[in-house]
Amino acid sequence: MDTIEQLEILSEEMALELENILEFWSMRTVDQKYGGFVGCIDQEGDVVSEASKSAVLNTRLLWTFAAGYRLIGSEKLEQMATRAYRYLVDKFWDKEFGGLFWELDFKGEVLNSRKQAYAQGFGVYAFTELYLATGNKESLEYAKKLYNLIETHFSESTFGGYIEALDREWKPLADMRLSEKDANLPKSMNTHLHILEPYTNLYRAWPDQGLRERILHLLDIFQTKIVNHKTGHFGLFFDLDWTPKSDIVSFGHDIEGAWLLHEAAIETAATDRIADVQQTALKLVNSTLEEGTDRDGSLFYEKEGEQLDTDKHWWPQAEALVGLMDVWEITEENRYITEIVRIWDFIKENVIDYENGEWFGRIDKNGNAISTEDKVGFWKCPYHNTRSMIEMINRINKELIK
Repeated sequence: MDTIEQLEILSEEMALELENILEFWSMRTVDQKYGGFVGCIDQEGDVVSEASKSAVLNTRLLWTFAAGYRLIGSEKLEQMATRAYRYLVDKFWDKEFGGLFWELDFKGEVLNSRKQAYAQGFGVYAFTELYLATGNKESLEYAKKLYNLIETHFSESTFGGYIEALDREWKPLADMRLSEKDANLPKSMNTHLHILEPYTNLYRAWPDQGLRERILHLLDIFQTKIVNHKTGHFGLFFDLDWTPKSDIVSFGHDIEGAWLLHEAAIETAATDRIADVQQTALKLVNSTLEEGTDRDGSLFYEKEGEQLDTDKHWWPQAEALVGLMDVWEITEENRYITEIVRIWDFIKENVIDYENGEWFGRIDKNGNAISTEDKVGFWKCPYHNTRSMIEMINRINKELIK
């Protein structure tokens, strides 16, 4: 089978899977009693009735429905995007101090009012996507407000980059962690990646020169502070002055970040950065393939020293598809298409839940789904797999019309 035939099959299969994912989130997650969307659905498909509602889930829901609508044009998806938008604006938006709260209870009351830079970034991403999909100008204004809040409160001018978290009134916090598993340090790769990503999307809608400069600043931070060019991996946690504080390798973030860095460089049309970023992307992807893939092509979760976490989480598999597609576009080396097919086969055989819908959150080394993982949750969202399908469909279709 030649490359074109492989791409055609991938596009057809991924289009069907995209419809399945969007159908699950449209039909199964609406909270008819308290508004918005439910906070948790377990692996068997049962709603956890009093689960809290996170800014992470709800911003990613808005992005997902808006991006799905932009590609497919379904009235149902537009309705879902509008519902997600209204819930963010009416419930998550801080009417007094601005920005998005971190967590609400199941009724929509504020449970945790802290302001994570990460969550504000996903708000920028989501509000911008709704504007790009529907032309909602109010949504674009919310994206700009969040951009300005990030720049005003989180930007760190002494050493560059952004700090992790502040309290509701934008004052310092003792505990800045994004989650319980993260280190309590002022700067992280993860937050910077998910500020770069929404800034790139916002620049599509609002080509402001100041925004472009901040994207270029973020690219420089990645190239000079976050990427370890010797190992071909991201550093994860840092002191304020960018002293590395972790030797953990996150394979999913490496391969996701590879294409997001490249995307940002291309979007700014910074010709002096694109070639350098392409080399970084290739190094990140190749290091992941060499050190982070199982014999079936699937991605392990992470590595700390010599200790390998062999579980396969849903989101690195999704991001690997796009990361590999991106470096194939750079190099035209068909070995990357071979790896795409292998990971997609793994996803079809092990990750997609054909009985209860959506994707299993985590698979063990033997291909068994971990029963304690939720289908919908604080962090289990449709953004990674939806975006993967959309990116792959769009990229493949561009290749097919050449």
